[in-house]
Amino acid sequence: MDSLPFVQMVTLIEAAQCPDVVVAQIDPKKLKRKQSVNISLSGCQPAPEGYSPTLQWQQQQVAQFSTVRQSVNRHRSHWKSQQLDSNVTMIGFPPLLSIVSRMNQATVTSVLEYLSNWFGERDFTPELGRWLYALLACLEKPLLPEAHSLIRQLARRCSEVRLLVDSKDDERVPALNLLICLVSRYFDQRDLADEPS
Repeated sequence: MDSLPFVQMVTLIEAAQCPDVVVAQIDPKKLKRKQSVNISLSGCQPAPEGYSPTLQWQQQQVAQFSTVRQSVNRHRSHWKSQQLDSNVTMIGFPPLLSIVSRMNQATVTSVLEYLSNWFGERDFTPELGRWLYALLACLEKPLLPEAHSLIRQLARRCSEVRLLVDSKDDERVPALNLLICLVSRYFDQRDLADEPS
């Protein structure tokens, strides 16, 4: 006798015995004792005087980023069908979109989390900026909750590092501004946006 129909029959019988609506019995005393939720609603640190990009610059960056994302979407299936060279390792290699676009969303989110945590303990480098940009370009909308949290954390960290930069001419300032701009304006986290200079 095939066991699959039997299992399905038992499941249907069990399901039929369940009530349509179930009301949970909650003890309000237990809820009051152990509630603790920590949510950071703070936005980005305001840019120091002269460090904030213009609105026109931000709009241009969002438009260029949108074009990059469209290109990734157009070429993703082609890139996935191509064989990677044996010398390619994901993190030890420049973040070519032909490589990063092969990652599924869970991997993109995991690598983004790893790099965001790494960035939380270290300074910003051009290599890190390129990786973060490529990962954002491959992050699909609508965002998963963990990705939403990660990009907000990333923008806040960029704003904190920007405060520590000695000169507005430092090469890190435009890169940090770009990441904040993409998170706030492309991914619709408007409360994190820089006020245009």
